Amino acid sequence: MKITCPVCVHRCSLEEGQRGLCGARKNVEGRIVCVNYGQAASLALDPVEKKPLKMFRPGKLVLSVGSYGCNLRCPFCQNHEISMSHDLETVFITPEELAAKALACKRAGNTGVAFTYNEPLVGWEYVRDTARLVKEKGMDNVMVTNGTACLWVLEELLPFVDAMNIDLKGFTEEYYKRLGGDLEAVKSFIARAVRDCHVELTTLIVPGENDGTEEMEAEAKWIASLGRDIPLHVTRFFPRYRMTDREATDVGRVYELAETAGKYLDYVFVGNC
Repeated sequence: MKITCPVCVHRCSLEEGQRGLCGARKNVEGRIVCVNYGQAASLALDPVEKKPLKMFRPGKLVLSVGSYGCNLRCPFCQNHEISMSHDLETVFITPEELAAKALACKRAGNTGVAFTYNEPLVGWEYVRDTARLVKEKGMDNVMVTNGTACLWVLEELLPFVDAMNIDLKGFTEEYYKRLGGDLEAVKSFIARAVRDCHVELTTLIVPGENDGTEEMEAEAKWIASLGRDIPLHVTRFFPRYRMTDREATDVGRVYELAETAGKYLDYVFVGNC
């Protein structure tokens, strides 16, 4: 019997034993199960600025963990080795173990745990369970996400997540469809998150895709409607994964688009330049 996964906009209808598009959720005996739960593919102590978060705990470190799976298909993904796979060598780390590791790193300047590298929302149950324990230890939780999940998932996580960097890939529905996503769903996710969480946004500028001045102006105006003080990171594309058919974004163009965004937003940062 087919079961529909309710986590994101794809609403994958799965036969017994079948995985969803994300590769991390599976129909197991008539239930949708998070099969990447606790399966760590990458673990590192990173500067919080690397997430990127410029205005949350500057100068601190954060214990970053990632598994496999993603519900978008960005052809420029820099972590495609883990995000686009579900056949990786992983290490199982329970929520209790990860929270304890975070606390053990506190003296080194660690502020908490960041769920990153792959898309954490496809395994939101692990984020929730771990983040609750991290908060109980008096530490922070950070999530780096594409924001492509139903709002009920966000509501489950907001009580425990202190900061997010959310990818706003572009500002046209056509572009999002090419990436396998939905612009309006991401906008709704962002609009809800900013009410109860520190949010910074990132837009990767891909030549010939989302590098128009009018598009950036529309994006910045919309962000400003939620709050002029929401930080936006405008970052430079480099050829990656399945998008090696073009040069890196011109540095001058990145700065021009950041200047455009700065007409409406108080905090605009340039990255990868």
